[in-house]
Amino acid sequence: MKGIIFTEFLDIVESRFGLDVCQQMLDDAGVDGAYTAVGSYDHRVLVKMIVCLSKITGVSPEVLQEAYGEALFTRLLSSFPLDNGEKPNSTFSFIERVERHIHTEVKKLYANANPPQFDFISQTSALMILDYISARCLSHVCLGLIRGCVKHFNEDMAISMEPVNQDQSHVRFTLKLNAG
Repeated sequence: MKGIIFTEFLDIVESRFGLDVCQQMLDDAGVDGAYTAVGSYDHRVLVKMIVCLSKITGVSPEVLQEAYGEALFTRLLSSFPLDNGEKPNSTFSFIERVERHIHTEVKKLYANANPPQFDFISQTSALMILDYISARCLSHVCLGLIRGCVKHFNEDMAISMEPVNQDQSHVRFTLKLNAG
């Protein structure tokens, strides 16, 4: 997993919970917290930090992942490349761009990268059904990223998440624009 995910996680934890909680989380997880944005790290370390943070704060790991994903969206958006100056104008167009362009470019830049995959099942102007497939099983982070995207585009949208398998490495998201 790319280091930017780790560096942003630590920044978000520190800003939301304070430096003492962040340090306690690192100590409890048995990690030093020295990550670079361009480095590559084992995703299990991130999961371990989330579990430790959950124990410290009393907030469930799922809720922490969702809050992290939502905050991460805004931070990643600033580094989002525009192809031919075209800017996504909706949650649906943004998600399509992530799968069709960003994940493809990540694989080109980093031969050993294994980004999550979105399989688009069905789409209309008001409904998108997609499957999230990732060996890292961080579907709640993905849910938070989607929520952050919906907020960014100021859309009124119902989002549901249904696990396809038990370990949640395969999850189906249904995004439905509410009529308004």
